[in-house]
Amino acid sequence: MSLIRTVARPLLASMFLSGGAHAIMNPERLAPAAEPVVEELADVPAVPRDVPTAIRLNGAVQVVAGSLLALGRFQRLSAAALACTLLPVTWAGHRFWETEDADERAQQRIHFLKNLSMLGGLLMTTADTGSGPSLTWRLARRIPSPAHH
Repeated sequence: MSLIRTVARPLLASMFLSGGAHAIMNPERLAPAAEPVVEELADVPAVPRDVPTAIRLNGAVQVVAGSLLALGRFQRLSAAALACTLLPVTWAGHRFWETEDADERAQQRIHFLKNLSMLGGLLMTTADTGSGPSLTWRLARRIPSPAHH
């Protein structure tokens, strides 16, 4: 594993470890912002209808996946899980377009864009093969294409 990957993964994971732990311990502080998003996702399987439970579940996934990413274990899967947790958090917590106060709108826009930046890092991590061949490359060489039959 390269030095850059060894350093970058814990750095990327740090926000999820901190935010996930906060969500687990203090769901009531996040509930007002999360409630509309939890209601919108109520029909999605595995999403709890109870807002504090949904917040804690999202936080637990962030702590577990963040820990795995930081340790370099199942990094592609853990990055994908973190990306999935980041979407509802960003949608619920940083709705800058709904804020009337200019200073608050600017702060929420910064947080929204920061989360998009972290999403970009997570998406790159899901594709990072650690300089090994990609799944697509490996499959292409093991499964003959229909043109060769």
